[in-house]
Amino acid sequence: MKGLLETVIRGLGNGSVYALLALGFVIIYKATRVISFAQPALMLAGAVAVSYLAEVTGFYAAVLLSALLIALVALGIERVAIRPMVGRPVFVVAIITLGVDVVVRVVVNGFIGRDVRQVGDPWGFTQVSLGPLVVQRRWLAMLLVTAVLVALLFAFFRYTRYGLAMRAAAFDQETALAQGISVGAVFALSWALAGFLAAVAGMFVGTGQGIEQLTWVVALKALPAIIVGGLDSLGGAVVGGLVVGVVESLFQSYQGEFAPWLGQNVAVVSPYIVMLIVLLVRPYGLFGTREVERV
Repeated sequence: MKGLLETVIRGLGNGSVYALLALGFVIIYKATRVISFAQPALMLAGAVAVSYLAEVTGFYAAVLLSALLIALVALGIERVAIRPMVGRPVFVVAIITLGVDVVVRVVVNGFIGRDVRQVGDPWGFTQVSLGPLVVQRRWLAMLLVTAVLVALLFAFFRYTRYGLAMRAAAFDQETALAQGISVGAVFALSWALAGFLAAVAGMFVGTGQGIEQLTWVVALKALPAIIVGGLDSLGGAVVGGLVVGVVESLFQSYQGEFAPWLGQNVAVVSPYIVMLIVLLVRPYGLFGTREVERV
C-alpha cells in the first residue's frame, strides 16, 4: 500500500503538469475553436527562459518573469500569425499553429544547444517524508503550484469582467460582439494565458532532469488529457491531466510485474490507451459538451 500511494502521488505531480498544458489547449479552443499546436514550443521556450534568467535573478523570480515573457510571446504570435487568419477554415488555422510550433522550437533549440540545460530549480530529486510515505519535493511543488494556479484561473473566469467576457465569447461569439465585447481581445488574452501556463509547465518538466531539444514531446501528453476530460471543459482538462499522470505512473511501477507480456515502455503510450478507451465510451470526453445534431 505504501508503494502504491507513493506511485499515485508521483502520478498526481506529473499529471498536474499535463493539466497546466491541457488548460492552455482548452482556453484557446474555447475562445477560438482552434486547437493550438504551438503549446509544446511555448512550454520549451518557458523552460529555456527560466534556465537563463535563474542565473541572473534567482529561481523564483525567473519563473515569474519567464511566464510573463512567454505570455507576451504568445500574445505576439496571436497578433501576427493567428489574427489575420480569422474567418479562415479551422483546419487552416490549426496548420498555422503547427508551423508556429516548428519555428519557435527551432529558435529555442539554438539556446539549448546539444547538452542538457538545468533550470536551476531548488528541488531536484530531494525527498521528504509524509508520515510513512517518502516522495520527491518536486511532485509536491507541482501539485501545490498547479492547485493555486487553477484556483486563480477559475476565480478569474467567474468574478472578473475579462473572465466573464471570455466565457461569453466562448459561448457565442456573435452574441458577445452584439453586447460590445471585443472578441479580438478575448482571442489575445486566451493565447497570453495559455503561454503563461505553458511556461510554468515547462519549468516543472525541467526540474531535476533538465531540458533538451526533445523535451517538447512531453507536451503531447496533454492531448490525451484534453480528450479524456473534454475538449471544451476547463475542469475536465485538470481531471484529464491528473488521470493521465496517475495511469502513466501506475504503468511505470507495476506493468513489468503484472503484465510483462506487454513489453517494455508501455507507460509511454498508456495516456493514448486511456484516450482511446474514453473515445470509445464517451467521444466528447468525461466532462465535454455533448453535441447533438438533428438531420
